[in-house]
Amino acid sequence: MGGRANQAFNDSRGHLMALKGEYVRSPSSWAAKQAEEYEASGGTKANTMAGKPVVILTTRGRKTGKLRKAPLMRVEHGGDYAVVASLGGSDHHPEWYLNLVADPHVALQDGPEPEDRQARVLSGDERKEWWARAAEAFPTYDTYQTKTKREIPIILLQRNLN
Repeated sequence: MGGRANQAFNDSRGHLMALKGEYVRSPSSWAAKQAEEYEASGGTKANTMAGKPVVILTTRGRKTGKLRKAPLMRVEHGGDYAVVASLGGSDHHPEWYLNLVADPHVALQDGPEPEDRQARVLSGDERKEWWARAAEAFPTYDTYQTKTKREIPIILLQRNLN
């Protein structure tokens, strides 16, 4: 499924096309409200969590194909972004992570307009480098990692470079 879904969003030159589809609110009412307020204000409202800046990640639901939105901590370095699939240190991955593994074409909003991105799960030294950046942006990630046996995934959201 993932391969075919990705091809559907590439134009004839291989560039990502805008992520489009029907939006379905998150079952988490606070997350849905925050994402909607953030988007409606162009990122000027509902743009923090625990006093730290957030971004909005849009994924395509792996079961429904509908668009899902999640406010996540902002981890940025030199124009590149990463998101951390911590789920507060739960032993389970968040749904948005499972969605982007199934279809890595996502949208990221940090400010007024979303950008299409390609998600890539990090490993090795690259993961360590981004973990340090993530923990600097939101130190609670280190605590979350101690609460779970799973290695919390870090996902780089790359611009389409074609």
